[in-house]
Amino acid sequence: MSRFAIAVAISATLFTPMSFATTVIPTPPTLENKAFVLMDYDSGQVLAESNPHAHLDPASLTKMMTSFLLEQRLLKGQIKEDDPIFMSEKAWCRGTSAESCMYVPVNTSATALDMLRGIVIQSGNDASEAVAEHLAGTEEAFAELMNGEAKRLGMKDTQFKNATGLTQEGHYTSAYDMAVLAHAIIKDSSKYYPIYSEKEFTYNNIKQGNRNALLFTDPTVDGLKTGHTDAAGYCLTASSKRGSMRLISVVMGTNSMQARADQTRALFSWGFANFETAQIRPKGQELAKPIVWFGKAQNVAVGLANDLNVTLAKGQKDKLQISLQLAPSLNAPLTQGQEVGKLVATLDGKTVAEQALVTLQPVEEANFFVKIWHGIKRFFANLF
Repeated sequence: MSRFAIAVAISATLFTPMSFATTVIPTPPTLENKAFVLMDYDSGQVLAESNPHAHLDPASLTKMMTSFLLEQRLLKGQIKEDDPIFMSEKAWCRGTSAESCMYVPVNTSATALDMLRGIVIQSGNDASEAVAEHLAGTEEAFAELMNGEAKRLGMKDTQFKNATGLTQEGHYTSAYDMAVLAHAIIKDSSKYYPIYSEKEFTYNNIKQGNRNALLFTDPTVDGLKTGHTDAAGYCLTASSKRGSMRLISVVMGTNSMQARADQTRALFSWGFANFETAQIRPKGQELAKPIVWFGKAQNVAVGLANDLNVTLAKGQKDKLQISLQLAPSLNAPLTQGQEVGKLVATLDGKTVAEQALVTLQPVEEANFFVKIWHGIKRFFANLF
């Protein structure tokens, strides 16, 4: 790996209490639950956490992965919104109050888009199992798809055994992993993300409300999913956007519906009151144009491959200092996206973010005579 190679993501840090440069952040709320995470969407930085990587029963938070896989196949055109999805006898809900249901009649079909709403809004176990069977043949095979996607997203503390979240040995996730999944849904399923804020859905003449109570009390909250079983307690993954800043909250293992809503509300209030998100530089913007030796072009534009954002204590954004650290000499050929240095952002002398600088276009190697000329020029340049 190049000595200039650097991870794009900012390391997650627990600030309890946090001293960021000269600003002291108040201690996060004290919450009675099994685990929680508060994450800034744009930077990926964790602002507060408790037991973030503990392996816990996720209950119906599991359905976030079920809906995400369905959304991704819709977006890729692998299935269409009006494609029928069959309700098998195995997936069918028998009308009891023991589980959440969309109530699609057995041996009938509902469209893929209706099934998506049934999963997200009504938390339908029947819809989740039917989608699993439609996409993978069996729920067991679908769990393999879920785990493959979890691995791709970097969810290291997750193992799915089913599509619904019903308690099963070996079925677990973590608060941090649920935040990662929420981030993916908001970013990669943006076309369908508005469904997560819909307050109710009627199917088969049965109207059911969204169980996320914050949708009814806080207009800045626009998702995502509730969960509850005896083993898991009451769980909630939620997101709120106020101005240009979006936060993701996960609380797991609270003792009531009211508690999961109140705790999420407290985390959002604390986060928005104390932090702001700064975009250091957007991806693809030309930040420098250093000289290239032995190339058909004399210079190459360099920038970032990804947006670089950082979460700061409020009032610190204007104090950021940006520096570019480039390789001392760039020689053709250069490929597009090749690492050639790094951008470093500091605050009061402390590094708060950094990311690799990459070439924004390729530079081909020059012909023999140009290379000889460049060699002579560089020789005399190095003398002085």
